[in-house]
Amino acid sequence: MKPNNPFLISGYYSPEYFCDRERESATMIDALHNGRNLTLIAPRRIGKTGLIRHVFYRLHEQQSDVVTLYMDIYSTQNLGDFIRLFANTVLGQLDSAPQKAFSRVAKFIKSCRPVYTVDDLTGLPKATIDVIPTREDATLKEIFDYLKSADVRCYIAIDEFQQIAEYPEKGVEALLRSYIQFLPNVNLIFAGSKQHVMQEMFLSAKRPYYQSTQTLTIDRIDEAVYYDFAAAFFWKQGRELGQSVFKFIYDRFDGHTWYIQAILNRLYGYKVAIDVDTVEIAIREIVEESTYAYENLLVAYPAGNIRLLKAIALEGCVKEITAGEFIARHHLKAASSVNSAIKKLLNNELVYKATNGYIVYDRFLNEWLRRQAF
Repeated sequence: MKPNNPFLISGYYSPEYFCDRERESATMIDALHNGRNLTLIAPRRIGKTGLIRHVFYRLHEQQSDVVTLYMDIYSTQNLGDFIRLFANTVLGQLDSAPQKAFSRVAKFIKSCRPVYTVDDLTGLPKATIDVIPTREDATLKEIFDYLKSADVRCYIAIDEFQQIAEYPEKGVEALLRSYIQFLPNVNLIFAGSKQHVMQEMFLSAKRPYYQSTQTLTIDRIDEAVYYDFAAAFFWKQGRELGQSVFKFIYDRFDGHTWYIQAILNRLYGYKVAIDVDTVEIAIREIVEESTYAYENLLVAYPAGNIRLLKAIALEGCVKEITAGEFIARHHLKAASSVNSAIKKLLNNELVYKATNGYIVYDRFLNEWLRRQAF
């Protein structure tokens, strides 16, 4: 069943609802097809996950029996969390027949007891495990031995891969690398949104993954290409999306795919003529719906941090965060206090350091902050 609204804000349906990324898709497909692992670096909500799903869709078109698996490790806190998620993502997925799938899992997983089920929606076999803390290393080795037994080509995407640098255990990068380099039929996409951490992990000669992958960074979709994609759907609806209106949306959110999709999704559902005022209504609607979440988010921060966050929102982008003029204009405290606050905001990903300066990471939070009286 096709989606009612063509402007998807989560998940992936088909190429018809995916805009451009032709060059990036071709690069990724070529790398994976020829046995090269990939590092994919992009800020959050620029379209990284959608691109991975699109590439997997195309790979299935080329070779129907390939296995494509995706896992997002952003919420994992330690190696045990990673192993548990990794196991639950891959175990049972190498074979479509349940009996064969479960037999293969049982052959390799000995350190803990897998639980076998069949997915109600897909009918595919699924195995889950609960990792025993004292046997984590053994379980990890068993999962990789299981993958090594694959007699079909397998592609695995690990999203927010920089998270492993935060694990309390030492040597996780080297441990995973020691297994990954010996997987003959498996290729991986290491995707991440913290550019400096990912670059350090994969481009520093001191790190285990140095020169082990092909690196690809993705930027905004070209404005003209994105406009043609969006306008075509409105045209099919008997409506017009003016180029100047789209430019207003594109510039307002600096070309970030997820935010543009969120606005287009609302506009498509309104069934009224589209102009800049309609766009402002959509933005206000989305921002107001998030008020409770934003208030709860900021309650954990001291007043100085919030004042700095709002100052960045009002400026849009701040090149010199400790500049006297900026501090005076927004009645902030001393440069030392600003330095301390920006470190916390950066670490908690409320602020992002782009090439041209500091910005509020969540563009809708940015809009909300600009509207607040505090």
